[in-house]
Amino acid sequence: MKTLFSAIRLTLVSMVLFAVIYPLLITGIAQLAPNQGKGETIEINGKTVGYQKIGQSFTADKYFWSRPSAAGYNAASSAGSNKGATNPDYLATVQARIDTFLVHNPKVVKSQIPSEMVTASGSGLDPDITPTSARIQVKRIADTRKISEDKILALIDSHTQKPLLGLFGTETINVLELNVGLDELK
Repeated sequence: MKTLFSAIRLTLVSMVLFAVIYPLLITGIAQLAPNQGKGETIEINGKTVGYQKIGQSFTADKYFWSRPSAAGYNAASSAGSNKGATNPDYLATVQARIDTFLVHNPKVVKSQIPSEMVTASGSGLDPDITPTSARIQVKRIADTRKISEDKILALIDSHTQKPLLGLFGTETINVLELNVGLDELK
């Protein structure tokens, strides 16, 4: 009986601590974050067009494409595919992505496609691509939008984020911000 009451007491204390106090504490801390913890949004003319830190699907030829998502860009089900590199289903998915990329970028050779453009990330929500992945799409976008490749390359350069202290990480570009900048090009 003594053990049972101890277990019940521990359960009640844990419930109050982890179901009430901890969520209130985290909610309070989130109020100090940008946008009160609701995420960093990008707005155009007062309308939210997306979240800065969550990847989105772009499939129109006039936009830069994001990295594929195994979660369908759904933040509620963030996940990778969990399929190994030799899994036949995974290989078929990657091949389908390669084929789609080549159809929309006919001047690109298969060996030039960066792997990040045909493989999903661990979270499935990466908002960034590398400058290499952006540059390989320039010809398609320039042809579709009827603007010079030089303007698009300059836009890529202006949106490239350098590694932390020049040492940690790789150069990245936020795809949503890049596409917003693309829409603003004249």
